[in-house]
Amino acid sequence: MTATAIKLSVLDLVPVFDKADASFALGQAVELAQTAERLGYTRYWVAEHHDMPGLACTSTEVFLSHIGAKTQHIRIGSGALLLPHYKPLKVVESFHLLASLYPGRIDLGLGRAPGGAAEVSLALSGNFLENVWKMPELLKGVTELLQGTYSYEGRQITARPTPPESPELWMLGTNKKSAAYAAEFGAGYVFGQFMSDVAGEEILQAYREDFIPSSIAPVPRAIVAVGVICADTEEEAEKLASTGMTLFQQEGSAEEKSKLLERKLLIGTPQSIKEKLEQLSHLYGVDEFIIVTMIPDYEKRLHSFELLARACLNSN
Repeated sequence: MTATAIKLSVLDLVPVFDKADASFALGQAVELAQTAERLGYTRYWVAEHHDMPGLACTSTEVFLSHIGAKTQHIRIGSGALLLPHYKPLKVVESFHLLASLYPGRIDLGLGRAPGGAAEVSLALSGNFLENVWKMPELLKGVTELLQGTYSYEGRQITARPTPPESPELWMLGTNKKSAAYAAEFGAGYVFGQFMSDVAGEEILQAYREDFIPSSIAPVPRAIVAVGVICADTEEEAEKLASTGMTLFQQEGSAEEKSKLLERKLLIGTPQSIKEKLEQLSHLYGVDEFIIVTMIPDYEKRLHSFELLARACLNSN
């Protein structure tokens, strides 16, 4: 049986390591995006977080405008913009502007997490839990604005500027609720395996079965987000993993933690990681993985992405 060609993308949390400052961290993110483009990665996405000293991206659309100017053709997007904090019109206006600046390259990935402490969420947008309850309404507004069918109090409203090609719409999540939203509103779905305590087979199956075609996405599309630490040797990969495990820490017994960690974080040489991704591709029925790598060393983190590309994308 011929193996399915795997596509790889990058999810960058824009970490601020050690004694680096935010300016340096953002510069390293630019270098990662440029390297990913050169190596053949499909997308480069940045995540939104608030008042976290170790993460530098608070506004995905602002940073993506910079990334777009520093790259040529790689798709760029939010992974994720946290929709409960914002009005649909402002979100789509921002991403229409990006899509007008960088036609055919923009992804609008949406999430529903707070992205920071409770007090930070209150300072940003008021009652976050109340806003989360409005997700169906917010998503309806986003999809209608993308399709040019949105109206408010009887007046049709257009999210300008109107780009030559609309952003791709994706919903990110770790459970059936987020998958159900993606299916209902005809969006692509990204299963965050690196953050989930459950396996994704049933979640992805439910998304595909319940998917309602739309002009945004006529067929279901799925990506799996997975943690990867890749090095020249297994020993080096394990050593790097021991220094960057904070994002993947688990509760429970040693056996339970080991099983969960193995699913969330792939550790090894390029060939062993490639084999694990091929197994996951078959298990989940996906051909694209978006990779998050939290090695607390910018040079070694970049090397991990380079090794992975050489193995999976035949990059030089």
